Amino acid sequence: MSDTQPDDTVTDRPASAEPTRRTLLQAFAGGTLTAAAAGFPGLAAAQGKTIRIGYISPLTGPQAPFGETDKYTVARIQALLKDGLTVNGQKYAVEILVRDNQSSPNKAAELAGNLILNEKIHLMLPASTTDAINPVSDQCELHGVPCISSQAPWQSFVFPRGGSAEKPFKWTYHFFWGLEDVLASFTGMWNSVQTNRKVGMLFPRNADGEAWGNKEWGLPPAVTKAKFETVIPSSFQPLTNDFSAQISAFKKAGCDIVGGISYPVDLKTFITQCRQQQYRPKIVTVAAALLFPSGVEAMGALGEGMSTEVWWTPAFPFKSSLTGETGAKMAADWEATTKKQWTQPIGYAHALWEVALDVLKRAKDPLSRDAIRQAITETNLTTMAGPIRFKDGPTPNICKTPIVGGQWVKGAKHKYDLRIVDNSASKLVPVEGKLALIGAPA
Repeated sequence: MSDTQPDDTVTDRPASAEPTRRTLLQAFAGGTLTAAAAGFPGLAAAQGKTIRIGYISPLTGPQAPFGETDKYTVARIQALLKDGLTVNGQKYAVEILVRDNQSSPNKAAELAGNLILNEKIHLMLPASTTDAINPVSDQCELHGVPCISSQAPWQSFVFPRGGSAEKPFKWTYHFFWGLEDVLASFTGMWNSVQTNRKVGMLFPRNADGEAWGNKEWGLPPAVTKAKFETVIPSSFQPLTNDFSAQISAFKKAGCDIVGGISYPVDLKTFITQCRQQQYRPKIVTVAAALLFPSGVEAMGALGEGMSTEVWWTPAFPFKSSLTGETGAKMAADWEATTKKQWTQPIGYAHALWEVALDVLKRAKDPLSRDAIRQAITETNLTTMAGPIRFKDGPTPNICKTPIVGGQWVKGAKHKYDLRIVDNSASKLVPVEGKLALIGAPA
């Protein structure tokens, strides 16, 4: 998608016909779709009162697995908004301007600037990953636009941008778990099995890698505190084709465990080269890359037994504030609609819209950026991802959400299933088994 608005007409449909989720998904496949262009009934009466929302997502590029559920989710939200949104007794059209940042921080910033300055949006929603969220949030903070984001550790959102509890942001708000929670899950899994307790650290040379590798609040100090030995080679350049330096350091130290963060394409390259260089760690626990069934399946047999953080599953005990459906029902609908296995971003993609629409409904004036910002600060909502209340966060801009630890094992319905093996960081979801060493019987 480009940063200019294409022709968004939905074809092969009478002008009076109400769009279905299927037609919306088809329209999304061809380009950006807005509520106004989709021809929703009831919106004509709201001319002149249109709420404009910018939605920036990694729909293509190496981070695309994070954005895989966004077209599906936005299409469902469009259907819910077919008759507009009623706020304080008045009906408003809602125009959603979806943009693809192509997994590029620079592109994300460029798109945000265009949406703010030229499209005059009232609310910004950067969907996922630090590379998408931070540059967009910076633009919103600069220009005074309310912004709600998710799907990146809260430290990655706050600290690289110069925020703190004493120096909070004014316009940008974020809900997700923290590194302290995911690290508790990592070490909880590792403590459950016998190893030599040597951990090789794998970090990319980007914002996520800097956050996860931070010597004060990242993975290294948490691992050391849990009485594991750390081996930290140089960070790797994303999309590299050579992990020799990292693998050599891990082999020399005899690391039984590899822990860190990467995106799927990099992890596949790393694991393939590990096998080529006769390095076989007993545990591989990597954030981001192992979140998605597609990422695990792309590695074939190499992916079986790997472990990761789990921030949403159909077993989470929450319901949608918009539809009342459970996580299990939403996952089943995704699988029936897309013919793909459920994936973790579904829950958070939906929760982001739950918060956004709740905020707009409570705003004194949904066309006022100041009023929307004030409504965000007063949020108190239980969503598909859990309770959202910014006033209780480690900074006034943050709300923490639950996380557990999981391992990919051979599945019954699907090729691989993500099994919950540790709930040290949150007791909301029960464990389904114990962590098994790679290559050992599950």
